[in-house]
Amino acid sequence: MKEKQMTKENDKIGLLQACLGKGQNLAGLVDYAKDSIVSKTILDKTAGTITLFAFDKDQRLSEHTSPYDAVIQVLDGKASIVIGGVNNIVSSGEIIIMPANVPHSVTAEEIFKMLLIMIRTKNEK
Repeated sequence: MKEKQMTKENDKIGLLQACLGKGQNLAGLVDYAKDSIVSKTILDKTAGTITLFAFDKDQRLSEHTSPYDAVIQVLDGKASIVIGGVNNIVSSGEIIIMPANVPHSVTAEEIFKMLLIMIRTKNEK
C-alpha cells in the first residue's frame, strides 16, 4: 500500500514538473482507459486543485455538490454536464463553471477529456 501511495506522489510531482515553466498539451498528459475514468492531479494546494480527467464513452460522475466553484475546460470530445438540473452539452475548446453548492454531474457523450480547476475560498480547507 505504501509503495502505491509513493508512486501516486511521484506521478503528481512528475506531472507538476512537466508543466512548470513549460507549455504542455494537456490532453496528451492523460490517457483513456476502456470502461473507466482516469484522473491525474497536476496541482493540489490550499487555494485549489487542478486535475486532468479522461472518460471513456458513457462513463459518468454521479450527481454531487462541492463547497467551492469549479471550472471545466473541455480538452477533447463531448460531455453532458448537468448543473442544478439544467443539461449542458460541452465540446472540445469550451469551458463551463459549476457554482459552489449546486448539484452537478458529468457524463461522457463520447470519449472525453477535461481539465478541472477547483477554486477554494480563504475560509475553506
